[in-house]
Amino acid sequence: MRVFKFGGASVKDADGVKNVVNVLNQMGHKDTLVVISAMGKTTNAMEKVVEAYFKDKDAVVGILQEVMDYHDGILGDLFKNPSHPVYARVKLLFEEVKGFLTWNKSPKYAFVYDQVVGYGELVSTTIVSEYLNEVGLSNAWLDVRTLIKTDNNYRDAQINWERTQDEVSAKVDMSKLNITQGFLGSDDNNFTTTLGREGSDYTAAILAYCLNAESVTIWKDVPGVLNADPRNFKETQLLEQISYREAIELAFYGASVIHPKTLQPLQRKEIPLHVKSFVKPSDKGTTVGKGVNIVPKIPCFIVKKDQVLLKLSSLDFSFIVENNISEIFKLFHDHRLKVDLIQNSAISFSVCLDNKFNGLQPMLDELKRKFKVVCHEDVSLYTIRHFDDAAVKSLQNGKSVLVEQRGKETVQLVVK
Repeated sequence: MRVFKFGGASVKDADGVKNVVNVLNQMGHKDTLVVISAMGKTTNAMEKVVEAYFKDKDAVVGILQEVMDYHDGILGDLFKNPSHPVYARVKLLFEEVKGFLTWNKSPKYAFVYDQVVGYGELVSTTIVSEYLNEVGLSNAWLDVRTLIKTDNNYRDAQINWERTQDEVSAKVDMSKLNITQGFLGSDDNNFTTTLGREGSDYTAAILAYCLNAESVTIWKDVPGVLNADPRNFKETQLLEQISYREAIELAFYGASVIHPKTLQPLQRKEIPLHVKSFVKPSDKGTTVGKGVNIVPKIPCFIVKKDQVLLKLSSLDFSFIVENNISEIFKLFHDHRLKVDLIQNSAISFSVCLDNKFNGLQPMLDELKRKFKVVCHEDVSLYTIRHFDDAAVKSLQNGKSVLVEQRGKETVQLVVK
C-alpha cells in the first residue's frame, strides 16, 4: 500500500479537488490511502472561531458562517444537484460544531481548540470522498480519530503506538482506495486531539508505519524539497535527494516542507518519502531515503520568524550551571515554550524560543525573580545547512545580528 498526502493548498477550491482526481488517475490509486488536510486556510478560520468563543461569543456565528459559505461554494462547483447527500453530510458536521460550542462547559482553550478546529479536515475529506465516488473512483471514507490513539495533551498530542497499530490493522482495508484526515487523533475518552500544526504529514507517516507502506508521497505546490522557502528567499533550487538524517535536521531547524515528526516513523521502517508537485505529478520531485547523500550539495536556508531571544544572567555574578539550567528548562516546559537555539557562558545564558502557546509573559515574571533578563521579541532565527562564507554574508548584510553560532555543517544567526 502507498500513502498519499494532499495539503490544504491542493484542495483549496473545486479545481484543486478535480486535480486530486487527475493525480490519482495519473499515478494510480489501487491500494492507496489518501490523507487530506483542511481546505485552503480553513484551519486558520476555525482558529478564529475558537478565539471568538473565548473573547467575543457574539462573533462566533458570523465567523463560522464564513467558513460554511466557503465550503458551500466549493460544493456548488462540484455537485450541481443540490439534493446530493454530500450537502446534508457537510451540514451535519457544522451542526456538530455549533452543538459543541453550545453545550461545552470546559474553560480549557486547548481542549476546545481540538474539538473545533479538526472539523476542517472532516469536512474536506467528506467533500473529496464524495466527489471521487461521483467521478467513478470508489473509495472508503475513514475517520482517522478511530485509528490514531493519543494521550490528552491537546494541541500537541503524543501517539499511543500500540493502540494505533491495533486500530489501523483492524480497520483499514488495504485493497481499497481509502480517504482519511490528517492532523487528528483521539484520546482514551474519544475526545478529538490534534498532533500540532502541519500535523497531516505526520499522520501520513504514522499510517504508513502501521501499514508497512511501500512509500509516502506528499503532494505540494512546489516541485519538491527546495534549499530555501521561496516565500522568503528569491533564488531556490530543488534538492533531488536527501537522507532521512538530513531531512530530520532541516525539519528540526524549521524547514516547512516536511513536518519535524514525519521522518521518525518512516526512518524506523526505511519507508521512502517522496515530495512532489501536484501541478506536475509526473516530475521527479525529491526522494528522502536511507543513506543517500544530499544532491546537489548546496547551502540550505531556513528562517523562523516571530521568535523570542532571552538573555539571562545571574543577579550576583555567580555561575549559571546545571541546577540553574535545569530550573530554566523546567520553566520552558511548564509554559510550553520550544527551544530553538542555546548559547551559554559562565555567567550568562542565551536562548531563542518559539512562543506559539503564548506562555512567554508569565514565564518572564518567574525568571525575573532570580535572573537579570533581557528579552528581544519579534526576532528571526536563520539557519544555514552546508554553509559557506558567501551564504553567511548574504544573511548578515543589513541586519543586526544578536547571536551567532557555528558548527561543522550548520550556522545559526538570530537577527533583529
